[in-house]
Amino acid sequence: MQKWIIILGLSASIAGCTREAGYEIDQGSFGNATLNNVQVANGELTYGQILGQRFAAEVPTQINFAFDSAQLDASAQRILLQQADWIKQFPEARFRVYGHTDAVGSSSYNRALGQRRANAAVAFLTRQGISRDRLEAVVSFGKSRPLIDTPNRDRRNRRTVTEVSGFVDRHPQVLDGKYAQIIYREYVDSATLRTSLSYQVNLGDGGGGGGGE
Repeated sequence: MQKWIIILGLSASIAGCTREAGYEIDQGSFGNATLNNVQVANGELTYGQILGQRFAAEVPTQINFAFDSAQLDASAQRILLQQADWIKQFPEARFRVYGHTDAVGSSSYNRALGQRRANAAVAFLTRQGISRDRLEAVVSFGKSRPLIDTPNRDRRNRRTVTEVSGFVDRHPQVLDGKYAQIIYREYVDSATLRTSLSYQVNLGDGGGGGGGE
């Protein structure tokens, strides 16, 4: 009896740790207990995290903007082209673009501005041939999550960040549960300098109004 109690306790602990990690990948589904438990059981959340780590290591995930602007400058477009090249090589994955601003201006103005920035990035990626169904620009953090904690103008805070958000539900690879084949697929580095990163994972472990920034 004691043996079974220990085993159940360990299982619950492991499941809890996996769920907490997955929360950062897809907060939108975390409240759905059944969906979350299925994703934990089949390894989708863990694999999503690993793919997200690859994306962040292999291409720039952030672009920056001029003050009170959602226009994509030449630097932003170059980075988005690199993101698009990567995204197209992993058609099984979905992505979110989060919009941010600096602290100048009202919260409501900056939230709308952050959303416009995210929309601009998604529109550019879509023009590169990526299905709009795989891209989300529905969340804007406005000025609530600065990189640099300052009340002043700061270009580093005026940004969008692109992240892996999960997998395309009806893609054949996903339906077959072949997550490992997806995340360990070789990336053809045609656009960027790769960051050296090891992906050796033991799969047996489970897995103002009036002007804002």
